[in-house]
Amino acid sequence: MSTPRDTALSYITANEARFSAFCSRIWDHAEPAWREYRSAADYVELLRAEGFEVEAGSGGMPTAFVATWKNGNGGPVLAGFSEYDAVPGNSQQVVPHKAPRAGLHPYTAGHTDPHSMLGTASLAATLGAREAMRQHNIPGTLKLFGEPAEKVCGSKPIHAAKGYYDGLDAAVVWHPWPYNTVTSETHFGAYWSAIITFEADSPETWIDPTLVPIEGAHAAARCPGALDAMCLMYTTTKYTKEAMFPHAGSWTLNEFVLGDGGATSDNLPPRFAQIQYSWRSSSLGIQEQIWRVLANNARHAAGSTGCRAFVRWVTKTRVGVPNTALTNLTWKNLQAVGAPVYGEEALEFGREMQRNLGLEPMADPFNPEASTLMPPDVFESRLRAGLPSWQKHLSADDYVEFSWHAPTVRLLAGRPRLRPPSRGHAYPAWTYNALSGLPGAIDPGMFVAAKTMALTLVDLATEPDTLAAAQAEFRERSGGGVGGPGWVPPLLPADFVPPVDLRWPEYVTTPRGTEWCMPTPMEGTGAGEPL
Repeated sequence: MSTPRDTALSYITANEARFSAFCSRIWDHAEPAWREYRSAADYVELLRAEGFEVEAGSGGMPTAFVATWKNGNGGPVLAGFSEYDAVPGNSQQVVPHKAPRAGLHPYTAGHTDPHSMLGTASLAATLGAREAMRQHNIPGTLKLFGEPAEKVCGSKPIHAAKGYYDGLDAAVVWHPWPYNTVTSETHFGAYWSAIITFEADSPETWIDPTLVPIEGAHAAARCPGALDAMCLMYTTTKYTKEAMFPHAGSWTLNEFVLGDGGATSDNLPPRFAQIQYSWRSSSLGIQEQIWRVLANNARHAAGSTGCRAFVRWVTKTRVGVPNTALTNLTWKNLQAVGAPVYGEEALEFGREMQRNLGLEPMADPFNPEASTLMPPDVFESRLRAGLPSWQKHLSADDYVEFSWHAPTVRLLAGRPRLRPPSRGHAYPAWTYNALSGLPGAIDPGMFVAAKTMALTLVDLATEPDTLAAAQAEFRERSGGGVGGPGWVPPLLPADFVPPVDLRWPEYVTTPRGTEWCMPTPMEGTGAGEPL
């Protein structure tokens, strides 16, 4: 007689072709943050067909969802999530040479990590665990969250703020990685993002019109306007970045200018401009310090240019909470499943990329860590090798939101890179992106992740003592658990309006056909003369 673990593994194995095709479909959609309409619809359709109750558009986000399957009364509520957003500027076909997708601007979106793989593995794990619980009559509830806009850490803080993670007993999540391991003590830090808007809503008040001897607005000193405000914000922040926080803690700050559509007028003051700032660090205190400087810069830039300044928050995440009990359980299951094994098709694809780059092809062109297992303590020591002892978090990812509502584990599983011919050699980004759409390179690690997570979900549903230990540790590490004296609540308000209305890049249909947010050039990247 098969065990629940055997049933979960058998189900995933029997459905590998279906899941592989689903992953490729999401990869082909290549939809960026907040605009994953076709990807979300594919998930919702599949999950409803599998008997899940699905809330589409959860939390006021059109491309989010919550899928729930319940078996009997009682039992734990176990969660995972799928992501499916792609990254602008990373368009690439599944070929061993640089080739953005044909018929679109070369800087369209593409899957880099890839989230197509991430989401499908979580889907397969949930369905595998569901099959085990159904066949063996194991009580409990499974929830799969559809989380859009991960690249701006968008949806999970909103789901958390609106109560969607309340009542979870545990969460099992993962991310594609060049290694096969489990995150232990050093989890990811905080990510905040805000859009500063400058608006020159009354430029005519910049000067006293009675001082102008002749009529004609173009002859008078004009209000500097929103473009100047945005430029001042950009440069002032560059000047003050050195003073935001000491050069420690691995914090970063990046910006992106959103176009205002005013290019068809050259002699009127720009009325509207926006700049997005995103920053990540190892603590909420550092995040607050950076925001104080940004807010001050925005006020001064607006005051100098005849504008008003506004802030629209995109996201605010907390920091990750480790859980050793779940790390150990998931590492045990990863060892039971084993490392990914890559077939000759994928290896030859890697060799062909090396040939096309003028390199000698290797017998095994992938990084060796992609096909071996790395113990969590070894990964932890590598991760912390360059960190100060006081720094407890590194980089940022919004999975951390789950870790404040339930014990959460983060699996990392094989997503191969090309093996460098020498130390320090950097392959072009298109090689990484091309591999992310090749089933032979993606499926082995994807199914290792799916099976490992399915086993962990089954164990949590059938081993009350294991789950109780994880929850006890969660309460200790999170300041008493949800609502406890040291617990950090969601940083966004419950009535937060998701920023889906902002001008995020997307695919559009015009009389000229399907295009990216930038018009498709007739030839060349910008269809202009080189300078």
